Amino acid sequence: QVQLVESGGGSVQAGGSLKLSCAVSGYAYKMAWFRQAPGKEREGVAAVYRRSGSIVYADSVKGRFTISLDNAENAVYLQMNSLRQEDTAIYYCAAHEGRGAYPLRAVDYRYWGQGTQVTVSS
Repeated sequence: QVQLVESGGGSVQAGGSLKLSCAVSGYAYKMAWFRQAPGKEREGVAAVYRRSGSIVYADSVKGRFTISLDNAENAVYLQMNSLRQEDTAIYYCAAHEGRGAYPLRAVDYRYWGQGTQVTVSS
């Protein structure tokens, strides 16, 4: 059983930065951040594999967002820079015990956090 608790969401102006944190209890082979804007499907943002350290980003956030894993703290972070209005969404931390096949697809993850709101204004 894996439990996830996100923190760090909030409101920021376009061009600003936010850092999301996800405290993880239990073991997860891979962890990811997803987001869901009103009226849209849940979208994979970034994923990291614990053993290899491999990272995958969605094209929409490459060069702006950075996912990182702190094994000592058992936490995963999402540093978000150069934020845009279209980044406004509820952001979710996700985890799975296995490798799976699709790191940025929601169906590949069993465990989810409660979500944290990120609002980017002009």
